[in-house]
Amino acid sequence: MDISRRNFFRQIAVGAAVTASPWHLDKLSQVASQDRSSSRQSSEPIRLDMNINPNGPSPKVVEAIRANLGSVNKYPDSDYLPLAERIADFHKITPNEVTLSCGSREVLRMAAAAFLSRHKTLVLASPSFGHVADLAKRADAQVIAVPLDKYYAHDLNAMLRHTNASTGLVYICNPNNPTGSLTPRKDLEEFFQKLPPKLAVVIDEAYHEYVGPSSEYASFIDHPIHDNRLIVVRTFSKMYGLAGLRLGYAVSSKETSLKLSSMQLERGLNIVATRAAAAALDDSEYVRQSSKRNVDDRQEFYNQTNGRMLRQVDSHTNFVLMNTGLPSSQVIEHFGRNNIVLGRAVPLMDKYVRVAISTKENMKEFWRVWNLQPPHPHKMATARDPAAPNREEGVSL
Repeated sequence: MDISRRNFFRQIAVGAAVTASPWHLDKLSQVASQDRSSSRQSSEPIRLDMNINPNGPSPKVVEAIRANLGSVNKYPDSDYLPLAERIADFHKITPNEVTLSCGSREVLRMAAAAFLSRHKTLVLASPSFGHVADLAKRADAQVIAVPLDKYYAHDLNAMLRHTNASTGLVYICNPNNPTGSLTPRKDLEEFFQKLPPKLAVVIDEAYHEYVGPSSEYASFIDHPIHDNRLIVVRTFSKMYGLAGLRLGYAVSSKETSLKLSSMQLERGLNIVATRAAAAALDDSEYVRQSSKRNVDDRQEFYNQTNGRMLRQVDSHTNFVLMNTGLPSSQVIEHFGRNNIVLGRAVPLMDKYVRVAISTKENMKEFWRVWNLQPPHPHKMATARDPAAPNREEGVSL
């Protein structure tokens, strides 16, 4: 049975404040067509540490943002249910199964607050998106980090060995950040069947829109298995180009959605974000074009790495984890001195750096700066060369 509007608002304790000035938002039409940080006339660094859509939101979304500037003096309470209904319709589920959030990080915070505590443990892969581990530590929970397997997939058998009565939450990022790799869908389904019956599992699909046709991958929203333990996370920050407006959501059972909602930040969404997100869902053609552009730009990145005899992990996202053959701290520092910011050093993978795919101008500058480094010997290897993480299993953090 669908929830009433009153009950929905009682669940959704979120809301809004837009801090950008109208003058700044008037520039959004320009931002949609070019990455502001890519201008070589600017002193701002090139940010290749943020896995965003460098081309910004679609023109339709920009128009929706501009059209709603006159509403920023209002609280967005009446926008929550329509957005939840739009997301539910998009995924062919009910609004009761949608939990809105201030970016996907807010979903992770809610999940940590709901399922982790002093006597609980979080089980996740390493390396993976580290924010959820930080949240677990703040909740005084223990963190068990299990190294990826030689194909950079989650080592599900090893993770299973570390789940027991004290496990409060399992986190799976698929595609994984920072490796960009996939864990096969069939392996995940087998894993879920073996887990304790009430153990909550977060599946982070932040990069779902970047995954091309693959026999190994299928979303757990679009192709559900109707498991009440699952919390599937999506965001508007990546493909949709709305990282600055902070909007994400979770899809779960109605009971789990209520539990997550009780941990929400009160009025944590803003009115422009809710309306921009609805417009983004309606512009499937822009998503298709952005996905194709990313595939082409990622292939060009591969061409450049291969031409320099460098390794990279086969990526299904808008970033690439490359093996530089040098200490990652040295490479990151070199680029920093040349006004380019790369992703942080990757635990257990000392010679790897994560590079976000950006505009052609920014990537041209990336390779120019790369060539400033002294030459060093490096063996050629396949994209799936298992020079991956340390195999020490189940590191407690």
